[in-house]
Amino acid sequence: MAAANPVWRRDLAITLICLFLLTLWEFSGLDLPLVRQFGTAEGFPWREAWLTSTLAHEGGRALGWAVLIWQLSDALWVKPKPMTPSKRERLFWLGVAVANIVFVPALKRVNLTSCPWELGEFGGAAHYVPHWLMGVYDGGPGHCFPSGHAIAAFGFFGLYFLWRPYRPTLARVILGLVLAFGAAFGLAQMARGAHYLSHTLWTGFICWTLCVLADLYARRRGRKTAT
Repeated sequence: MAAANPVWRRDLAITLICLFLLTLWEFSGLDLPLVRQFGTAEGFPWREAWLTSTLAHEGGRALGWAVLIWQLSDALWVKPKPMTPSKRERLFWLGVAVANIVFVPALKRVNLTSCPWELGEFGGAAHYVPHWLMGVYDGGPGHCFPSGHAIAAFGFFGLYFLWRPYRPTLARVILGLVLAFGAAFGLAQMARGAHYLSHTLWTGFICWTLCVLADLYARRRGRKTAT
């Protein structure tokens, strides 16, 4: 356990820094001004564009399912080689990915925040209400916070934690890809009017935090011995 402490402290520091920056973004009030750069009184021109709707949205969703299926097959049928994650570890982090994929949409179901394209200034009927004003109805259909689409990338932060003790370089590559795809999906959804930037940021933070807690739990349970 002593060897794990530096890694846990680093993960905790990163998590707290991300929370601080996310809080700063929330207090900046820039969510709506930023999304206005993509919308007009007639709506969002990028809403049905091939690049944002077909490639980033539908393609991103398909990519997320493909990665989940690959992770499932890797956990169930691939025989681990020496100095690679065990079958038990692979199954554990598969479970964490599923938890991310289930938890974020569950939060959406109980949240009253509507998507930007539902706002009156973009042709809808809702008025802007910050999502942190819990229980305040904005006049729209709600169920838009946090971003469900972003879990197609951020839901797989666990692959970084899975490979970090064994192949640190590979783990960093995975982390970079998750962040890059998550940012791309978030930008596309913001351009479509489907989400504010904070929706994507919160999804990333939630998925990362769940993985950090899962990694700490796994270490304490003896699922990992390396750092």
